[in-house]
Amino acid sequence: MKLLLVLILIVFSCLSSSVFAFDWEKLHETADKITLIEAQEMLKSNEGSPDVLYVVALVYLNEYKVAQAKALFERILQVSPGTIEAQWGLAEVLRRGYSLKKSREMLREIIISNPDFSPAYITLGYIEFSLKNYKEAVRLAAIVINQGHEVVDGSNYARAYLILAGAKGMIADKSGPLSKAFHGLQVFPNLNRAKKLKPESPGVYYGLGSFYLLAPAIAGGNIIKAKEYLEKAIKLDSNLIDAYIRLAQVYKAQGDMDKFNEYLSLALEKDPQNYLANEIIDSLK
Repeated sequence: MKLLLVLILIVFSCLSSSVFAFDWEKLHETADKITLIEAQEMLKSNEGSPDVLYVVALVYLNEYKVAQAKALFERILQVSPGTIEAQWGLAEVLRRGYSLKKSREMLREIIISNPDFSPAYITLGYIEFSLKNYKEAVRLAAIVINQGHEVVDGSNYARAYLILAGAKGMIADKSGPLSKAFHGLQVFPNLNRAKKLKPESPGVYYGLGSFYLLAPAIAGGNIIKAKEYLEKAIKLDSNLIDAYIRLAQVYKAQGDMDKFNEYLSLALEKDPQNYLANEIIDSLK
């Protein structure tokens, strides 16, 4: 019944407007509410609908099935090369494949042509964070937050707060005393804002776990809480690689080097190019 109602809503949306004038916010919300099996059934029932193609591609991204998502975004672009949402989808696929330069170029073009398209800022924010351009990541996250929850889907709005919190934490880590206090005090409140939006999000658990791991005790650091939240993140999303790496750091802080090596190796097995894992390995040399 749930799948039928979702399908009716999507088809109605497609028929009642220009075929490629996606209501992307609603489609992103839909993709977050259905399972992979439901998405695949939806595709079988209406594989000619660009809206359905887009929703299913988003579900594939949520499930880390990047090749399948890429194929659906490309199908949309074959019919309508100017579809911003599908262009963003390919840029997100490139980001996940560590083709950051090409992805960044595409995202900047998307933002110029469609400055209200929030997912482009989020993907670009992740790229800038990966490249350690933390101030730029803060700026991009703030744009999405200022757009307002009324026009941004819940997951991307929560991600904006997570990017903001993470980038503020890194700026604080590399700053002098005054700047450290200013930026550091903004980390936990923004994590809590993300938690209110998506209380069961693996990304939120990862963010909180990272905070408790990396923050000094005087600022709220707590290795026990760090382990608890990171384990929850992995339980909810076994492909959240960075959570394995942070959990490895927890075990290292507790003096369990066997577990440290186990979780770091597991992360690299799943994602050999992971920036955080390789940064930690470099620091051990």
